Amino acid sequence: MKALITGGAGFIGSHIAEALCARGASVVILDNLSLGKVENLAWKKSGDDLEFIEGSIADEALLAKIMPGCDWVFHEGALPSVPRSVAQPWESNVDNLDGTLKVLIAARDAGVKRLMFASSSSIYGDSDAPSKHESLPPNPLSPYALQKYGSEKYCQLFHRLYGLETVGLRYFNVFGPRQAFDSPYSGVIAKYCTAMLKGERPLVFGDGLQARDFTFVDNAVSANLLAAEAPAEKVAGKFFNTAAGESISLLQLIEELNQLTNQKLEPEFQPPRVGDVRNSLADISAARDAMGYEVLVNWKDGVARTLDFYR
Repeated sequence: MKALITGGAGFIGSHIAEALCARGASVVILDNLSLGKVENLAWKKSGDDLEFIEGSIADEALLAKIMPGCDWVFHEGALPSVPRSVAQPWESNVDNLDGTLKVLIAARDAGVKRLMFASSSSIYGDSDAPSKHESLPPNPLSPYALQKYGSEKYCQLFHRLYGLETVGLRYFNVFGPRQAFDSPYSGVIAKYCTAMLKGERPLVFGDGLQARDFTFVDNAVSANLLAAEAPAEKVAGKFFNTAAGESISLLQLIEELNQLTNQKLEPEFQPPRVGDVRNSLADISAARDAMGYEVLVNWKDGVARTLDFYR
């Protein structure tokens, strides 16, 4: 089995690559290292069949060169940030929507069997529903959310028009080891872990009662592998929530990190950010029914493991 991972030197992509290599798959990573890091591949063993290519999903000729022979494509390459998309809507559109279309065209032309697309829970926006399920109408509140929704529709069209099997995975606040912490757009758990380990107060935009379905990276990796192997009639042309099914407020997260670090740091409050969703909780029953998805690591265990990584 041969797999191409776009953004494979990034946070989630590198974990997918590690899991595939552990299974004995042949893996090709394409990453322009704008966000990814070669250090994220330090787990590589001498016997792993892993090739790293520094390049961009915007390079159509490169995609056409490396795509043939691949059975699976895991399309993780993106600019994954709501605030960045608000600040730079054009640049994020080029990477997120245009880039996805180029990857889909190359996969179609190369006869790839199945493409897994890293979508986002942000496409739901705010909703009065107690949990977000796949039948809810999209309500994008940011350019990033709109780009991910548009990419999902492209994936569905490529399945319908060309027979390319595509599966969209709507990630809910994935966190864990290797997640960047040193950028204004970094994930909140990575930023809180590194800040609080230094005795710094965690920064909260809003009142801290906003809640997220924090999803440890092992769960996202499992969802990708299950999506790749599930029967086509159950998953092709569809999209699924990838989450833990539990909603945790930022104040709860800070309390847990204070306990783990034996501190009593108070949050530093700032005004809410434009484009942020208030609450997020996933219904994961569709993924469970279609491909046997289950939560492998709960949020508390995941936070403890992430904190240990940054110590």
